[in-house]
Amino acid sequence: MESGRVIRLARSEEVPAIMAVLDAARGIMRASGNMLQWAGGYPSEDVVLADIAKGYGFVVDDGGRITGYFAFIPSPEPTYAKIYDGAWLEDILPYHVIHRMGSVPDAHGLFRSVLDWAVARDPNIRIDTHRDNHIMQHCITSYGFTYCGIIYLASGDDRLAYQLCKG
Repeated sequence: MESGRVIRLARSEEVPAIMAVLDAARGIMRASGNMLQWAGGYPSEDVVLADIAKGYGFVVDDGGRITGYFAFIPSPEPTYAKIYDGAWLEDILPYHVIHRMGSVPDAHGLFRSVLDWAVARDPNIRIDTHRDNHIMQHCITSYGFTYCGIIYLASGDDRLAYQLCKG
């Protein structure tokens, strides 16, 4: 992990800073051609506050500046119960899901820091992303995740699903 970078539980008073991070991440998506992911105000303050209340919301703190946010959620993830055009690498053991990962543009190496932190807590990680999110797909596969198939969100939108089993 980069010097001075700490991953810790998010606090409700940090929601304005977290929303600024998520807005910056949305801007990165739009600039790279991903026009549909995180549309309609998602993730909202209510979603982030719910993550925090459940103990699932985490920030990346770079020397006192919040540069990243993500939710680290224990299984089961309801939208992962059925996978299409593929299969999970391992479908018996518990796992954690990473959702709502975002960062500011200058937070280099943040994805790797988050994944190193996550894998140290659970070697079985699942993640999904929008088919137009080529930056995230590159990060996911570069870290060693395997593409497993397509899942559908409650809204009916499809997502590319990946799994990493280090155990």
